Amino acid sequence: MLAPDETAMRVLVLGAGYAGLTLARDLERRLPVDADLTVVNDSPHHLVQHEVHRAIRRPAVADAIQVPLDEALDRAEVVVDRVTGVDRDARTVELAEGDALDYDYCAVCLGAETAYYGIPGLEAHSVPLKRVADAETIRKRFFDDCDEGGTVVVGGAGLSGVQVAGELAALRDEEGAHADVVLVEQLDAVAPSFAEPFQRAVRDELLDRGVEIRTETTVESVTDATVATDTGDLDYDLLVWTGGIAGDDAMGGERPPVRADLRLDRRTFVVGDAARAVDADGEPVPASASAALREAKTVAGNVAAQVEFELDGDGNDFAPRPDPYRFEVPGWIVSVGDGAVAQVGPSIFRGKAAKAMKATVGAGHLTSVGAISRAVDLVDEELHA
Repeated sequence: MLAPDETAMRVLVLGAGYAGLTLARDLERRLPVDADLTVVNDSPHHLVQHEVHRAIRRPAVADAIQVPLDEALDRAEVVVDRVTGVDRDARTVELAEGDALDYDYCAVCLGAETAYYGIPGLEAHSVPLKRVADAETIRKRFFDDCDEGGTVVVGGAGLSGVQVAGELAALRDEEGAHADVVLVEQLDAVAPSFAEPFQRAVRDELLDRGVEIRTETTVESVTDATVATDTGDLDYDLLVWTGGIAGDDAMGGERPPVRADLRLDRRTFVVGDAARAVDADGEPVPASASAALREAKTVAGNVAAQVEFELDGDGNDFAPRPDPYRFEVPGWIVSVGDGAVAQVGPSIFRGKAAKAMKATVGAGHLTSVGAISRAVDLVDEELHA
């Protein structure tokens, strides 16, 4: 790693999730040699977030989905610390250990945290799924509280909730446990943000895997044994909450709105789940790994162009106009235990074809960040789940 030059232009990337690591790797290649690049992350590892649910049933997968940042990055300085604040006026970033970093350009890629919406008792009595430690907790609680009978409630039927419910149902079946897995959703369908054909296929896959689905059910409060909803009380032994996202504490718990250039101001960008973005066509961008990866590519080009202009320009030229981001993805995919559902264009796939597609997604991302051996390990885990 290169030590930063105090006199050089400094670019900060806050967070090393999908958006942050992709952006940092692109900037390593694009930035002029006399610009410093620093990545701040609260862990020394990059986490393949959309595969964390696998660690509930297959703890060994944790090794494959965590990539050391010092292996993934060559030029950037890595600071392992938690970001506690961003002062855009002073162009400084505050860290938990008490240090502050100045910046000329900054990309906030801190992702999102679990939202509890002020529901009484929910945060205290539920387990989220954001990190490997959460998967370990869910697994332990399942064996402690549900292995000989009980009820697991998963709150929120977005893609994360679907994957957690499917994984817990598969774990139950493998262990011969007598547990019920219940997926609760406030809206009228599972995968409610997606088109109806995809929703139907996901619902069918969940039902085939023995997951009970309760849509149009709003969680109102939680005790240590009961989830109170507007359709009646639901007793539980383990509650996993995946019901929404909120901004990082460093951003005041907010996901600030940004337009297609993904800028809060001329020198500060927000990328991935940390923002509520509208793309070049005026369409809201969903919080997803695929969007974060593509946003990062756009921002990398824009930051590099701005830095190069400032370092090489004569002061008389106009600053380069930032390229807008346009949300375009080829499709969607979600695992449900040992099965999967994929949509490519208008076509919906289940079974072996969808499972093979799911295996290539995580492996493709790991390969893109240089973690080829981990990509091989993940494919093996996916295809032999």
